[in-house]
Amino acid sequence: MTNFLKIPTWADDQSIYAVVETPRGSSCKLDFDPELRVFTLAKPLTVGLTYPYDWGFIPSTEAEDGDPLDVLVIHDAQTYPGVVLRCRPVGILELEQQSKGKKERNDRVFAVPDRSPLETDLQDIRHIPARTRQELEQFFHATNALEDKKLEFLGWRGPARAIKTIKRLSR
Repeated sequence: MTNFLKIPTWADDQSIYAVVETPRGSSCKLDFDPELRVFTLAKPLTVGLTYPYDWGFIPSTEAEDGDPLDVLVIHDAQTYPGVVLRCRPVGILELEQQSKGKKERNDRVFAVPDRSPLETDLQDIRHIPARTRQELEQFFHATNALEDKKLEFLGWRGPARAIKTIKRLSR
């Protein structure tokens, strides 16, 4: 199997690649294991909770937590683990997490696929309804509810900040 971590970050000047780990609608979180080169169960979610969109990572990046930069791909379709989507970054939710007394950044990039006709109008994540942004924040809280992690949301930023962060964390 392909080592998804080594795929290039950028498809072109404006588009990134996003590797789907956990598809929309899944009730468990999956992670790509680089040693085994397969997707493994990271954790089940709490009862009734499912991923609202495809969740994954931006390859050839390394965030402060040592993992690739997280990405939530906003589109109507449900894919499956290992699908690589060409996407346009539309923003970032900057956040800090605290676990075992250690604080670190663990931002989430938001992107839309370049072949997703229903989301082509979304240019900036800050333009989605405030209620949707609140629900996404609550989703992130809920996915960590049974772990010893505290999340502090630092703010929603637009595509320019997302691109700057991706470039800074590209290896």
